[in-house]
Amino acid sequence: MIGKQQNKQPDTNHQQVGEVPSPTSRHYKAKMWMRLWDGNPPGRVLFLLAAITAFFMAIPIIYVVWRSLFAGTDRWMRLLDSRIPQLIWNTMSLTVMVTLFAVFIGVSLAWIVNRTDLPGRKMWQWLLALPLVIPPYVGAVTYIIVFGPSGWVKRWWAEQEWLVTTFGEYSLNVYTFCGIFFVLTMFTFPYVFLIASASLRKMNRNFEEVARSQGMKTSQIFWKVNLPFLRPAIGAGAILIALYVLSDFGAIAMMRFTTFTAAIYYQMGSYDTVSATVLSVVLIGLTLIILWLESKTKKKQKYYQTTNTYKKPDTLPLGKWKWVSFAYVMLIFLFSVLLPIIVLVYWSIIGIEMGALDSRFWGFAWNSLKVSGMAALVCMMFALPVVYLRSRYPSVISQSIEKLSYAGYALPGVIVALGIIFVFNQYIPALYNTYFLVVIAFVIRFLPQAMQSTDASLSLISPRIDEAARSLGQPPWKVMIRVIIPSTLPGIFAGGALVFVSSIKELPATLLLRPPGFDTLAVRIWVETSEAVYHMAAPAALLIVLVSIIPLRYLLKKY
Repeated sequence: MIGKQQNKQPDTNHQQVGEVPSPTSRHYKAKMWMRLWDGNPPGRVLFLLAAITAFFMAIPIIYVVWRSLFAGTDRWMRLLDSRIPQLIWNTMSLTVMVTLFAVFIGVSLAWIVNRTDLPGRKMWQWLLALPLVIPPYVGAVTYIIVFGPSGWVKRWWAEQEWLVTTFGEYSLNVYTFCGIFFVLTMFTFPYVFLIASASLRKMNRNFEEVARSQGMKTSQIFWKVNLPFLRPAIGAGAILIALYVLSDFGAIAMMRFTTFTAAIYYQMGSYDTVSATVLSVVLIGLTLIILWLESKTKKKQKYYQTTNTYKKPDTLPLGKWKWVSFAYVMLIFLFSVLLPIIVLVYWSIIGIEMGALDSRFWGFAWNSLKVSGMAALVCMMFALPVVYLRSRYPSVISQSIEKLSYAGYALPGVIVALGIIFVFNQYIPALYNTYFLVVIAFVIRFLPQAMQSTDASLSLISPRIDEAARSLGQPPWKVMIRVIIPSTLPGIFAGGALVFVSSIKELPATLLLRPPGFDTLAVRIWVETSEAVYHMAAPAALLIVLVSIIPLRYLLKKY
C-alpha cells in the first residue's frame, strides 16, 4: 500500500558511516593498493608484465637457495671442511688482485690519454677500449698458444742455444695464479678506463685553478682534487670488474685454475647437483657481500661540482715523461689487443687454408646468431615494462620488481644454468634439452643491459607527454605502444645490440644447457682449444671479436 513502510535488508555492499573497514573487504584492499602507489596505480597489463618478468628473472636464485636447504647437514659440513675454504681463498684472492690492478691500469691510462699531451691521444681513446670486445677465454687461448708448454715462445727459446746455455730450459708456466690474474686484468681494465675517462672529461677546471692558486703542484692536485671526483667512477668500474671475475668460467677453466664457477661446473659434470647448489649459495653470498660493500662505500663518495661556470680541463704537458708514458700505453695495448689479434689472425689464415670455414662452421655461426638474436628480441620486449613501471609509478613495489629483474646480472652463468635445469627438468620437461633453454638463460643474464639502455632513453621523455596522451582518453597500453615505444626506440635497439653481443660470447650457460648436437661459436672455441686444434678455434674467436665491435661504438658514444 502507498504510504506503508516497507522492510529493507541492510546493504552490505556499502560501508556504513563510522564503521571501521575490514581488512578483507574490497574497499579496504583497493584503498591500500592506492596508498602503495601514492594514489597513482599502474594499469593491470603493465603491472602483470613487469611482475612476471621480475619473478622469471629471480627463478634461478630462488630455486638454487631452496634446493641447498635440503642438501643435508653432512654434505654442508663436508664441503665446509674440505672444498669451500680453499675455493673462497682462490676466488676472493683472484677477485681482489684483478680488481686492484685493473683499477690502477684503467685510471692511469684514463689520466694519460685524457689529460696529457700524449701522442695520438684521440686514437688511444678508441684503441684502449678494444679489450672489451675480446672475451677473456679467447684471450686465455692466445696466451696459451704463445706462452704455453708447447707455445711459440718455448719453441723459439729451444732454438736459441745461448738462451738455453745461459738461463736453462724454458720454464714459464701459464697455468698458475699469476697466469689467470694477468689474463683477467688485461681484459677487464677497460671497464674502469671508459668510466674514468668520462669523469675526467667532465671535470671543471675551476677547482684545479683554485688549488693551483694555493700553491699546489700537479701531483697534489690529482690526489686532493681530481681523485675525490673520480672515486664514484672508480667504484663503478671496480664493482663491474669484481662481479665479472666472480662469474668468469671460460678463462679460469682454460688456465686450469679452480674457483667457485669452475667447481660448480665440474660438480654438474659429475651429476652431483646437490653439492653444486651448496657451492652456488656460497658464491651468491660472496656476490651479495661485494654488492653490500659497494653500496656502503658509495654513500660516502658524494662529491659535487657546484659551480655553474664550466671550463674544459687543461691538457698537461708530459715533458720528459712523454715517451715513458707512450711506452707504458703501448705495452698495455700490446698485451691486451695486439698480441691476441695477431695470434687469432695467424691461426685463422691457417684454418681457412685447411678448410675450417665449412658448412659445420657456418652452422655453428647460425646457431650463435639464432639464440643470441632471440634473446635480444625478448629482452627488448620485456625491458620497457619494468623500466616504465619504476620510472612512472615509483613505489616500494616497482623498486622491488626492478631489483629482482637485476638478479640474473649479478649471478654467474653457471648458477643461472643450474636453476634453469632444475626448474625445467621437473616442471616444464617439454622445453628441456632444447635450445630455448639457452635463450632463457641469456635473457636472465643480460636483460639488465637492455633495461639500462632503455632507462637512459626513457629518462629523456617528460612524464607530461604520457599524461597528455592519457588525458585524451588513451588507455595505458596504447600510450605505451603509440607514444613511449617510438620515442625510446634508439635506446631499445642499443640495449638489444648489447644483449646480442654479450649472448654470443656467453660460454658456461651455453655449455650446460645446449641440447645434443647444438654447438655455438663459443662452445666450439672451448672444444677445439681443449684438444689444441687452434686452427679450428681461431676463426670462431675472430668472428666473435669482429661482431663485438658493433656495440663498442655505442659504449664510446655513451661514455
